[in-house]
Amino acid sequence: MEFGERRGAAHLLLIGAVPLSEATEMPVKSPCRPHRSRYVLAVCGALAVSACSAKYSQVPPRLDLHPYGRVALVAFVADEQSGGMGALATRRFAEELLAGQPGVELLELTDSDSLLKAMPPETDPVVVAQALGEARDIPVVFMGQLKVSKVKPRASLSVNDVNLRASVSAELTVRLLSTRAGGTLWRSSSTASGTVGRVSLAGGLPSVAVRDTEEAYGDVVHSLVADVTRDLRPTWVKQ
Repeated sequence: MEFGERRGAAHLLLIGAVPLSEATEMPVKSPCRPHRSRYVLAVCGALAVSACSAKYSQVPPRLDLHPYGRVALVAFVADEQSGGMGALATRRFAEELLAGQPGVELLELTDSDSLLKAMPPETDPVVVAQALGEARDIPVVFMGQLKVSKVKPRASLSVNDVNLRASVSAELTVRLLSTRAGGTLWRSSSTASGTVGRVSLAGGLPSVAVRDTEEAYGDVVHSLVADVTRDLRPTWVKQ
C-alpha cells in the first residue's frame, strides 16, 4: 500500500473511532465562564457585607419613668383562686420594670405597709394613690389586679385516641396613677393560659402527665408580666 493510501486509511479509522455526532458536539470551554463565576461571588460577597453592616437603633420605652424619679408599686390585688400568684406577679413586674429602666427608684409596698394596712381592703385605687402621694411624696404609683380561673378540664376525641387536659387561665391588669389628681396615666392588660395536666389514651394504653398547679400558674404569670411590661422596655429597630 502506498503512503497516500495508508494515510487515507488511518484517517478513516480515526473518524470511525469517534462518531461524527460526538465529534461535532464536544463541549468547548468558554473563556468567559471563570469571569462569570468571579462576578457571582463578588455580588454575593457584597450582599453579605451589606447585611452584616446593617445598623440597629434603640427606641426608648413608650412609657418613660425617669422624669418621675421615684415610682411606687403596690402589691397586686388577687382573687382567692390565685394561690399566692399575686405576690409572684408583683415581684416579676418589679424585676421587669427595673431591668427595662435602670436608674428609676422603685418603692415596693406590700400589704404589711402601715399606710395600706390602715385602709379597708376595698378602698378605691384613686384614694390609695392620693394618700401615698401625700404621705410618701410619690408622684405616680402602679396598681394592678390578677384574676385566675379555676382548673378547667377539656377533652378531645378522635377515632383512635382520647385526650383529657386540665388548664388554667389568668388576666392581669395594671395601671399607672397620678398621686396628685388620681388620673390614669397608663394602662396595660394581658391574658394567658396554661396546662396543669394531661391524660391521653392511644392504642388502648393510657398516658398521664401531671404538672404542679403552682408551676403552671407560674408559667402563666411569667407570660402575663412579659406582655404587660412591653411598654416599659426599649426596643431595637433596623435602620
